[in-house]
Amino acid sequence: MSTGTILMAARETNAGGGAVAEQLRRIAKELEERGLHVRWAADARDAQAVLRTEAGLAGALVAWDLNPRPGPAGAEGGGAEVLSAIGRRFTDLPVFLLMPQDTETGGTGSDTDGDFEQLPLWVAEVVCGYVWPLEDTAAFIAGRVAGAARQYQDGVLPPFFKALRRFDDAHQYSWHTPAHAGGVAFLKSAAGRAFFDYYGERLFRTDLSISVGELGSLFEHNGPIGEAERNAARVFGAERTYFVLHGDSTADRMVGHFSVMRDEIALVDRNCHKSVLHGLVISGARPVYLVPTRNGYGLAGPLPPARTDGDAVRARIAGHPLAAGALTPEAQYAVVTNSTYDGLCYDTVQVARTLAPSTPRLHFDEAWFAYARFHPLYQGRYGMAVGPDTFDDPARPTVFATQSTHKLLAALSQTAMVHIKPSPRAPVAHERFNEAFMMHGTTSPLYPAIASLDIATAMMDGPQGRALLDEAITEAIRFRRAVVRTGRRIAGAGDRPGWFFGVWQPDTVTDPATGERIDFLDVPPSLLAEEPRCWHLEPGADWHGFEGLTEGYCMLDPVKVTLTCPGVTAAGETAPWGIPARVLTAYLAGRGIVVEKTDSYSTLILFSMGITKGKWGTLMDALMDFKALYDDDTPLDQVLPGLVHAHPHRYTGLTLKQLCQDMHEHLTEADLIDALDTAFRELPEPVTPPQHCYQRLIRGGTERVTLAEAAGRVAAAMVTVTPPGIPVLMPGEAIGTADGPLLRYLTALEAFDRAFPGFHSETHGVTLAPTTGDYLIECVIPQQEDTDGEETA
Repeated sequence: MSTGTILMAARETNAGGGAVAEQLRRIAKELEERGLHVRWAADARDAQAVLRTEAGLAGALVAWDLNPRPGPAGAEGGGAEVLSAIGRRFTDLPVFLLMPQDTETGGTGSDTDGDFEQLPLWVAEVVCGYVWPLEDTAAFIAGRVAGAARQYQDGVLPPFFKALRRFDDAHQYSWHTPAHAGGVAFLKSAAGRAFFDYYGERLFRTDLSISVGELGSLFEHNGPIGEAERNAARVFGAERTYFVLHGDSTADRMVGHFSVMRDEIALVDRNCHKSVLHGLVISGARPVYLVPTRNGYGLAGPLPPARTDGDAVRARIAGHPLAAGALTPEAQYAVVTNSTYDGLCYDTVQVARTLAPSTPRLHFDEAWFAYARFHPLYQGRYGMAVGPDTFDDPARPTVFATQSTHKLLAALSQTAMVHIKPSPRAPVAHERFNEAFMMHGTTSPLYPAIASLDIATAMMDGPQGRALLDEAITEAIRFRRAVVRTGRRIAGAGDRPGWFFGVWQPDTVTDPATGERIDFLDVPPSLLAEEPRCWHLEPGADWHGFEGLTEGYCMLDPVKVTLTCPGVTAAGETAPWGIPARVLTAYLAGRGIVVEKTDSYSTLILFSMGITKGKWGTLMDALMDFKALYDDDTPLDQVLPGLVHAHPHRYTGLTLKQLCQDMHEHLTEADLIDALDTAFRELPEPVTPPQHCYQRLIRGGTERVTLAEAAGRVAAAMVTVTPPGIPVLMPGEAIGTADGPLLRYLTALEAFDRAFPGFHSETHGVTLAPTTGDYLIECVIPQQEDTDGEETA
């Protein structure tokens, strides 16, 4: 039996009268007997609602004379509207055009013959057949539609998932690992039975061993798995694509391990994920860091073009303490974060041209940006956009893009992809890259996870990918406008304090037609959703606060929304009062709203393909409620009761406004944002390669010390503070003096944690002393320190 939905869009509804209506009901009944569900639509508006909400659509019957949507209608009417909408959202959906019927004769009549001949030529490209309802039996018409629907449903499945379903449908006994044998083992205990019932049998029947040859091999890249990877390469614009389990972190380590060897130089964006730095530890590379700009909110910006051109990179390498021990003075590998956590994405072709004189291999870590190829707003801003068609030069570097597919596409957690577009300058032989792949991959892959990568690819293939992103971008823009509009309404009403939360985005936009500046709220939403220049970080613009940018070099991704709180500006100016974002996000968490990232005065919201108006409307309601609670000076035990209960000696008797002011004054007096900014701009001095420190770490050549004891020492492990999630200290770097940038920042952070229990930072690489709560960091034992990785007595 088939499953799926058929759209029946006709003037005659399932409750209407007349011969045609009666025949359409018979057709619908025949379709339902074949296992297909029929959704009726009486006009173009209803039909388009079905198209937006019914992802399982398997076919459609659309009347050319369908009523149009209310309001100004197109010249061709409702049927044309629906056919156009189908073409924008679906690939090869079987559509049958219901033609007008002469009910007096039971035939088409001369007038309807003319209607057929007068159909626009484009209609023939959209529909797969024409139906005059009274000309054939209901069973015959339904059979045609059902047959086309079955063929479509079979063709819509991507290669691996199709093979996995076919294998599952065969109901074979399992004689191989995993030992639960299709879930049967779970049925033999109470806990196992609860687990089985919770997830369902199908999950366990598709959790298979690599012994199942007909499904292919993740290491050999053959069979349906290999076909799925080749399909993904086509869809994502790569020459070769590899499916990776265990996340983008594994993908980053894999690419780094392949691209650079021990004692070779790697150019590394300091605003990178810690997995990139783990790759340096594994490979033994000598990192030379490229430092991004920062703004007054404490947000990391892009690498300015002037810091990545050939002369600047050569000068940076020449002055680097670790370069003297490198195998060659040239870098063999460079890695850039695109987009950044906060949604800043580069013109990747320009970045590749700028870095080409410095490296033959360029890696864009696109953990949060797997969707970029599928919408024109991001044209030329993703790694696989760099190729012979955009950069036709022998100097073009080989480009790698690693993507955490599960983050902002629809895939299971831990799934990722590596995309490669090689150049003659640095060829990538599959057999050699596969050695790195096998070192970091698992020999026991979870087949449902592989299937989810296959499905994520299929979902983005063709017009449906654009349609899915259109929705996410549109909802993000609606939310951005709602926040700005609400803030202005509050300020203009005069019946309450005039503050509200802001959105980090341009205040005005250049009209591409006239060149005039337009207020953000006056820009048509359709223009904001389609025109990249609306989101460019224009050089010197106050709203972003970053220096050294050029026109079009960097763009803000509208689906990554940063809310700003009163207290500071993008230029770093501090107000007498403020609302630290940690207090806001603690309140939101109590409302069941968990944000992606929180900095001192900003918080990041992600608008993925799963966003809805109801979802962001709930957030708007919570923001308004927080404002009311703050303005009313509400007791803290009513706003954050869990916090007061956990730390009564610190917070009992305080109001929400008092807590915000105490924290704001502490952050201002400690100058925490400036300390953070300085720690990232003035990097610690490198003393020894990261790999050497790791070797000492596992052999007992390191010790944990307090911040007060750390001055003058060499770090043995990475220190990454979240927020902002970027390493402030790398293995092999000198910690510096007690009043230097690094210890000043970490000491201020430690003091904040003591002053505001319950709001502590998540700091990887730092442990807390069990009795005092002091920060402890791992350092190389002094008598083993050296200047170039050689142990001393």
